[in-house]
Amino acid sequence: MAGMHNGNVSTATSAAEEPPPSSTDRRPRLLVRLFRAATSSALATGISQVSLIGLLWWGAAPALASAVAFVAGAIPNYFLARRWAWGRRGTPAVRRELLPYFLVIGLTGLASVGLTTLAGHLTEPLELSGFVRIIVLDAVFLAGYAIVFVMKFALLDRIVFRRAGRIHVAKSPT
Repeated sequence: MAGMHNGNVSTATSAAEEPPPSSTDRRPRLLVRLFRAATSSALATGISQVSLIGLLWWGAAPALASAVAFVAGAIPNYFLARRWAWGRRGTPAVRRELLPYFLVIGLTGLASVGLTTLAGHLTEPLELSGFVRIIVLDAVFLAGYAIVFVMKFALLDRIVFRRAGRIHVAKSPT
């Protein structure tokens, strides 16, 4: 019977199947990218947390403290995530990678800063003690990070760090 080999149907590579990684496609698989992006984001969050708590402790306004803290984490996160989560090496293309990255990070940063600033305004009339206020603002800052992480990952994965080109699989002759 045609197409049979040792009792098994021979499998021809179809266009719908995912091709094996080629030398030009070094991106880790989706779940690996997600785990690595989450890990690099957790490290960036740690850097941001130290910055935020320190700045709030020294009396900085919530908007300034959260903005500086966000940038303090975003810079190392870019380099770590780009290399480790998405397997990118070399000089980034400004229009295809850097500008979209800054747009995505800027939007998620505005969300985090906005939530922290809003929490600062809402907690002001409560006259919370310094330590309690820092904890509340920090919790809001962390919640903002958690809320936007999934959206940020999807945008970075599908827009900023997408494959440079699609790999086509040739069908086997039948």
